[in-house]
Amino acid sequence: MHESSQPEFRRTAGAAAICSLSRHLLECSTMDSTQSPARVGPALLEANRRFYDPLWTDARLVEPQRFNTWPLVCSLVSRCQQRLEVAPGLRPRLPLDETHFVDLSPPAVAKLRARGANAIVALVSALPYPDRAFELVCAFDIVEHVDDEDAILSELSRVAASNATLLLSVPLHPGHWTAFDDFVGHRRRYEPQRLLAKLEEHGFSVEQSAVYGMQPKSSRLIDFGMWLLTHHRDHAMWWYNRIFMPLAVRFQQNLSFTPGLIEAEQVDEVLLVCRKHGSVKVA
Repeated sequence: MHESSQPEFRRTAGAAAICSLSRHLLECSTMDSTQSPARVGPALLEANRRFYDPLWTDARLVEPQRFNTWPLVCSLVSRCQQRLEVAPGLRPRLPLDETHFVDLSPPAVAKLRARGANAIVALVSALPYPDRAFELVCAFDIVEHVDDEDAILSELSRVAASNATLLLSVPLHPGHWTAFDDFVGHRRRYEPQRLLAKLEEHGFSVEQSAVYGMQPKSSRLIDFGMWLLTHHRDHAMWWYNRIFMPLAVRFQQNLSFTPGLIEAEQVDEVLLVCRKHGSVKVA
């Protein structure tokens, strides 16, 4: 490679890396084979704060109607007047109007409020709402971030009315764990059958599901994107906000739903439409 072409090559490679990383971020809370060995408890919470507070400080809000989940959401909101979305960051899937939003990140909550949303700072494991308050509950890319999955699922179940709909997305397969999972503060990936059993424990059954997320094929690009965000954040966020997040949104695949749980062997992330059936298994 000629010397004169090297700076342009680095810019192009860096841009492609941020594009790959933005695809991940678009769809983005004891040690055993299903959990990350890196962090637990307060350390995990702090890791999530360190990643997401600066991200949301620099990022722009993406309107819910721009996501491929919007047709599904539209089919639900007309019959679900009481709605809650937890940990939306600046990527809310439910309508900004007449939805309650809870997020741990003050920068995200401030920007949601600036757009007229009813948003508060709170822990998802201690939601400030009464029992059975919501007919539609949305939790995208959050359960994998929390240390105590039972605490968050218990809270989601508590605030969900009988027969309420839960929209939930999670990454699958512990064997697919990468450095990116650590980077964004994941605690675990789920084996499909364990996920179904865990939901059943908390009173949810899966009605339909779809492949979700846009997993890049190049781990090297993801690694480079993480390096850019760590060492050249301003440059990386400029590309992320102005170029690659809009492109990632524009080229999303339409969701294709299957009754029950899809065949998940080759699936990196899944979106579940669950029903609260009212009975909770007690250990």
